[in-house]
Amino acid sequence: MLKVLIVEDDVNVSRLHTKFTEKVGGFEVIGIANSLEDAFDMVELLIPDLILLDVFFPLGSGLDFLRDIRGKGSHVDVILVTAAREAQTIQEAIHGGAFDYIIKPVIFERFKKSLHRFSDYRKELEQDTTFDQGSVDHLLDRNIDPTASKAEMPKGIDPITLKKISHILDEASESLTAEKVGHSIGASRNTARRYLDYLVSIGNLQVDMDYGTIGRPEKKFSKPT
Repeated sequence: MLKVLIVEDDVNVSRLHTKFTEKVGGFEVIGIANSLEDAFDMVELLIPDLILLDVFFPLGSGLDFLRDIRGKGSHVDVILVTAAREAQTIQEAIHGGAFDYIIKPVIFERFKKSLHRFSDYRKELEQDTTFDQGSVDHLLDRNIDPTASKAEMPKGIDPITLKKISHILDEASESLTAEKVGHSIGASRNTARRYLDYLVSIGNLQVDMDYGTIGRPEKKFSKPT
């Protein structure tokens, strides 16, 4: 089992990433740090194989953390999981030796692909001590085909619309109905419901029944707690 440390200040997000990690298989979450200060201690104490690292923290930056652990000689692999989309941030992550960069809101299939690639990468390094050029090219090929996520989506699920809906639920202060979500994106209730049901099926959302006082019960969707 590969040992994973999650460094994320949002408790709900860290729980979701824990659920995603354990769902992939072959990985074990050995710690969750909700601050960079705790993260420094956990890296030394737990010696993880992989860190899932956010960029934005109330006190400090995940990029500074990455530079600091590299400066201390740590070779732990890091995958950035963040809402930061700026070119400079991505470039700094690459310069810091990040294995991958995943933009929030996270789609489980993309997350799973990244962890599978990391697992394969580690296995290849452990099995061989010398490599020819072809093996090196394969080892360093971490590029994700931009059409892959769309190809892996079920019929009727568009990645762009899926991200919009996921973002709406991220920002919502309460659970939402399919009708409200549909109104927010300019789509029908049935269309929104299809995407919401898919997000529930992959663990990105939870659903509760609101029985109210009159009429049929209604499904309400929210981020997992």
